[in-house]
Amino acid sequence: MNILYKSREWNKITENTKEWDSNTLFLETAQNRKYIDTLPNEAVKITPAELFKIWELDTIKIVGISGTNGKTTTAALIYSLLNDLGYPTALQGTRGVFVADTKIESKSMTTPSILQTLKHIKIAKDMGAEYFVMEVSSHAIAQNRIESLPFALKVHTNITRDHLDYHGTIEEYRKIKSAFFADNSPKLLNKDMISTIKFNPTNAYTYGVEEPATFKIMAYSLSDGISGVIQYYNEKEAFFSNMMGLFNLYNITAAISAVKILTNKPLSEISQELEYFGGVSGRMEVVSQNPMVIVDFAHTPDGIYRVLDSLKDRDLAVVFGAGGDRDRGKRPKMGAVAGRFAKKIYITSDNPRSENPQDIIDDILLGLKGKEGVKAIIDRKEAIRMALSELKDGEILLILGKGDEEYQEIGDKKIPFDDREVVREYLGNRQ
Repeated sequence: MNILYKSREWNKITENTKEWDSNTLFLETAQNRKYIDTLPNEAVKITPAELFKIWELDTIKIVGISGTNGKTTTAALIYSLLNDLGYPTALQGTRGVFVADTKIESKSMTTPSILQTLKHIKIAKDMGAEYFVMEVSSHAIAQNRIESLPFALKVHTNITRDHLDYHGTIEEYRKIKSAFFADNSPKLLNKDMISTIKFNPTNAYTYGVEEPATFKIMAYSLSDGISGVIQYYNEKEAFFSNMMGLFNLYNITAAISAVKILTNKPLSEISQELEYFGGVSGRMEVVSQNPMVIVDFAHTPDGIYRVLDSLKDRDLAVVFGAGGDRDRGKRPKMGAVAGRFAKKIYITSDNPRSENPQDIIDDILLGLKGKEGVKAIIDRKEAIRMALSELKDGEILLILGKGDEEYQEIGDKKIPFDDREVVREYLGNRQ
């Protein structure tokens, strides 16, 4: 079969039946199989597994990170640690595609089609990468956009409420996530949230902060960054990071554990490289020190809880909304979480899409009944400006939901918009 494919000069490979022509090799996938009958008989087809073998991609070790929250940061941490330890590594996720220090592609889907992923792996291989770290979304698992990929390690961050507009119920969402960990692949699981997932115990490792685990945090502090001590059998090592929050302690623990499993490097060498990781754009990103303004992607009740809980000893102001045409049930829960921690709350638009922004805001406000210090402003820029103008000395402003997104989805349009730029513009003008 290899001879057949290599005997012709294919101009391109496609997975779209409408793009096929006589000079094109057609990749038959789980997503396009129902359209395969529309192709003429002379079309030469290939499966992802066959293409993987022909391109000799098995020289790269693939690492998949899946969970509701923490995928992007954990993937970036693993990518950073491996590169800093001397293992050329590629990264694919919401922030784009990178090989070592080179950006190959800008932001896209969390997990693109299997053809795009295979092309990215091939580019990484041709550039000398030894590892390919990728975020794996629940949509990709449900649609089998990761078919035939042999994972050297699968990492579980956590599972909380999200994407119920697509999956229907939390039970179905958990079932889909669990399917990723059902085979014999090596897997690393969050022991503190192990009850939320079903998995194949073969080749399973665990990490934990509270519960006994293969990789266990023995002690930690969240003051002025994150410091801790991690133990793996007879190895015990201290680490430090400038990142913030308990949720990032979990991301760090997962990353150190994953790199240890993949490379068997001493924990001392892995932990030493952690200090050089500067964080992920749009994830607990400090936009201003004085006043303290932080932007984060948190857009679920659990995500907002983790961010606000990490700063619960401070006086907090928070700006956030919720996406339109998505799970409505989480909106009051998001409001309730904000009400538990924040002194000032500004409810505004996120990406309203086809929904009326006021309707989305009203859903969030249901979780804030009786709470003082709540304001509703549809215009997100105006909401941020108001929050900044009312910020007092010692208070921290958190702007949640969009992170490093550079647009707002209103109707069927993507309008340029960046929370961070709004903050910088306002503070610059004020100075």
